Amino acid sequence: MGENASFWESLIYAHPTCTTWKQEAEGSIYHLASILFVVGFMGGSGFFGLLYVFSLLGLGFLCSSVWAWLDVCAADIFSWNFVLFAICFVQFIYVTYQVRSVSFDKEFEELYSALFQPLGISLTVYRKIVLCCDAEVVTLEKEHCYAMQGKTPIDKLSLLVSGRIRVTVDGEFLHYIFPLQFLDSPEWDSLRPTEEGIFQVTLTAETDCRYVAWRRKKLYLLFAKHRFISRLFSILIGSDIAEKLYALNDRVHMGKGLRYDIRLPNFYHVSLPETPSVQPSHHLQRGSPLHKPPGVTNSFSTQ
Repeated sequence: MGENASFWESLIYAHPTCTTWKQEAEGSIYHLASILFVVGFMGGSGFFGLLYVFSLLGLGFLCSSVWAWLDVCAADIFSWNFVLFAICFVQFIYVTYQVRSVSFDKEFEELYSALFQPLGISLTVYRKIVLCCDAEVVTLEKEHCYAMQGKTPIDKLSLLVSGRIRVTVDGEFLHYIFPLQFLDSPEWDSLRPTEEGIFQVTLTAETDCRYVAWRRKKLYLLFAKHRFISRLFSILIGSDIAEKLYALNDRVHMGKGLRYDIRLPNFYHVSLPETPSVQPSHHLQRGSPLHKPPGVTNSFSTQ
């Protein structure tokens, strides 16, 4: 304790105190450097935030170096500030290079702004996702099929960028797929990574369409390397399936006034225009979980 006390005493009392203060203020260069430091530390995060911070801090250290060289005439102050200026300059060049290397085509930029940026996904993570699909947007002409029922293998995951896809089963219309929706999210979710399957629905382009496709094996390798991307796609696919289930719920009917609730596959009830809030007991029937009542059309494929 004695040694520690003597250290702090020497640190506090052993140096000369300021008996007189300078009457004149420092030059404008010193104050400009201080202003740049204050403004520079207000920068945000991300690539452009780093560019903002390093550019202003670099200019601040440069002004401090000029001030130390011209006004203070202190080699050590000049040296330290100039070294810090050089570090900020190198960091600025490095971040600029990263920003240039993460540039995308217009469609991928629009996809990032519409889907990934609102989720807080950084450009570096998005770049890995884009490289996994070879940074390619595939064109599907009108009335051409993306997948055919009972024939097309499930070997990729695709996201519609523009256009509209018609989904049918045995020639019967089920629903549409719109931009920013996955084309084959139910099929993807129904298979394990080691399993294989084929489409149980037909997907036809209602208009000229553009979509992004990730090959199944390549995407699973990306998931294995980056767990964050795996969780991201799990959330996106789950949300996509949920939206389709709710959209299809009102379209699934059994005939004779019976309406099948796709959210509760074990139950179905009478759907009449003016029914009381509490249905009689004979309006609620128990269905088999393995065998749907006749006339029910399932909106999703089952493997």
